[in-house]
Amino acid sequence: MVMFRRLLGDVLREKRLQRGLTLRQLSAEALVSLGYISEIERGQKEASSELLASLCAALDVPLSEVLSDVSSLVAVEEAATTDVGPATPGVPDIVAAA
Repeated sequence: MVMFRRLLGDVLREKRLQRGLTLRQLSAEALVSLGYISEIERGQKEASSELLASLCAALDVPLSEVLSDVSSLVAVEEAATTDVGPATPGVPDIVAAA
């Protein structure tokens, strides 16, 4: 869950910066405290669905786009932490067909 929180914050920060908004501007537009947005961007706080919708509306970006971007980043991090290669050196893994 911490990884998701961190990556969501990264995506939200990137969207904000792409639009040239400061935390103060986003805070005013989304009606969310500046400190809370900062904590979300740093992965320290969870964003409720309502708060996330408000931030996305203020950023003029679809929620689905934010979640898709986060999902892609999660997949990359999962792949990086997944053991690559056969369990036993020199013996190929067998993949069973479903």
